[in-house]
Amino acid sequence: MDQSAKFWNRIAVRYSRQPIADEAAYQKKLEVTRGHFRPDMQVLEIGCGTGSTAIAHAPYVKHIHAIDISSKMIEIAQGKTREGRIENVTFERTAIDGFSVPDHCFDAVLALSILHLLDDRDDGIAKVHKMLKPGGIFVTSTACLGDTMKFFKVVAPIGRFLGVIPLVRVFTTKELKDSLTNAGFQIDHEWRPKRNEAVFIVARKAA
Repeated sequence: MDQSAKFWNRIAVRYSRQPIADEAAYQKKLEVTRGHFRPDMQVLEIGCGTGSTAIAHAPYVKHIHAIDISSKMIEIAQGKTREGRIENVTFERTAIDGFSVPDHCFDAVLALSILHLLDDRDDGIAKVHKMLKPGGIFVTSTACLGDTMKFFKVVAPIGRFLGVIPLVRVFTTKELKDSLTNAGFQIDHEWRPKRNEAVFIVARKAA
């Protein structure tokens, strides 16, 4: 966690100023996600970055608790909520493996651009399953580099050693879907804007 946190802290300000690479795809993901929201929902976002997505979803749910390993990212996110006077989003600096809450406490969990950055994808997904209420939804957008960039499995450890990229795990869409179904999720929605882009999945915990 420490090495990855240092990486994200170092690029936090630059990251916060970058435009969204595919605005149309991002807006569609927001729309699909909101189609599963209700005003009474308690939501967790894992790997929230600078908080833009949590803030965008805030009007549609009761509360969003958003976490990230980068203290600098969290500082920027908190600044956005203060500036926008948004009161139903809270931010916390922590990793998923250090985040402890009672079982069945969230109606929805968002993990956007994060599952491929976890040391243990299956452990993270299992933790999300425990956190969700029966029938709860798990929304992910994940770079499945094993589909088109298998060579990255060799490149990634070198880049991480040099400090130019964070921890990145290489796996396929099938492996991700297998992880979700093996953990007890049913996949309700799957969409990939383009061949080389992240796969967007909405999965549901059995009621």
